[in-house]
Amino acid sequence: MTNRTSTSWIDVPPGHDFPLANLPFGIFSTADRTARPGMRLGDQVIDLSALQAAGLFEGLGLSAEVLSASALNPLMKLGKPTTVALRVRVQALFDSDSAELRDRPDLQASCLVSASSVTMHMPVEVGDYTDFYSSEDHARNVGKMFRDPENALLPNWKHMPVGYHGRASSIVVSGTPIRRPMGQTRPSVDQPPVFGPSRLLDFELEMAFVTFDGKTLGERITTAEAEEHIFGLVLFNDWSARDIQKWEYVPLGPFLGKNFGSSISPWIVTLEALDDLRVAGPKQEPEVLDYLKYEGDSHYDVPLEVEIIPEGDSSGQVVCRSNFRHMYWNMRQQLAHHTANGCNLRAGDMMASGTISGPEKGSFGSMLEISWRGTQPVAMPDGTERKFIQDGDTVVMRAPYFGEVSGVILPAQD
Repeated sequence: MTNRTSTSWIDVPPGHDFPLANLPFGIFSTADRTARPGMRLGDQVIDLSALQAAGLFEGLGLSAEVLSASALNPLMKLGKPTTVALRVRVQALFDSDSAELRDRPDLQASCLVSASSVTMHMPVEVGDYTDFYSSEDHARNVGKMFRDPENALLPNWKHMPVGYHGRASSIVVSGTPIRRPMGQTRPSVDQPPVFGPSRLLDFELEMAFVTFDGKTLGERITTAEAEEHIFGLVLFNDWSARDIQKWEYVPLGPFLGKNFGSSISPWIVTLEALDDLRVAGPKQEPEVLDYLKYEGDSHYDVPLEVEIIPEGDSSGQVVCRSNFRHMYWNMRQQLAHHTANGCNLRAGDMMASGTISGPEKGSFGSMLEISWRGTQPVAMPDGTERKFIQDGDTVVMRAPYFGEVSGVILPAQD
């Protein structure tokens, strides 16, 4: 397996998000190439269908149809052994010591495309989407704001990864504008509800993992088996309308305050690419039930940041610097709990982490926390302030190895 010190005959500047050791998967198109699977290496996109046509994937069990599909689902249906073997083969082809492709400029012209010339698409057709609530600092902050500060966590929170089933159809790729949602809110407890644009529009800094097929309906996936069913991860912005959410939340939880849009980064980073970023998770007290116990390091040291860029500005204000390691429940536990009742998974299902907040204010992963429910506005470089997200604002989330996910807020539709 290629490590982070390996180099490619493709020029990749030091510190680039997409070195040879990464090679994330995505779906791209150009003016003369239909949407198809690719991998990112430095400032180049590798056309996997072109490598397949050149006979460079023999023995991997891949077909032209799989590598020309407009989503990664057919590839993921083949399972982790196939995607791992494909990634290893591409790493070998682009390693600086390999002449197989390095010395074939004719093939390079067909299989390499400048990243600046491609359009990125949704990497997968998301079948089902689950959003967890797995950062203890975030859960405590919300509990302090809306409930008893001395009992911020609900009684079940430290016993299982809490989550809800969300809307898959409104998950969009980075760069897709998000329209401010309309909905029902209740600005005053002494007045009836009103209908109109959300006034408290927020982002939520999250990561999400994408699954391979799971087991048959009725069978469970253990924490020891979970990683065999996880393809990779994306950055995830779970846009939230806090005022709509607050009014509708009881008794069944998130609905219209959440399902108007979620944004993901276009490149799926495989678990294998993140192996040397593994770190130990927190000590979980009280002790979890047996089906949630796991061995080894299942958290990941991935720095995260969020920037708000006002309309018309080229740069904005970084309002959050956090880290994916700030999670209480990890992906193994989330997947084991998700299937504990026999729920079956399908290739392309997506599961988000929940807002990732650290212990300090500078690491809070939502404006709800950063502005502390609107009581502590954030100053912007243009002289304005932000309690929540305004029309025309672009929110950009970034992470090494992942690139970024961005979205601009459009005014509500009349």
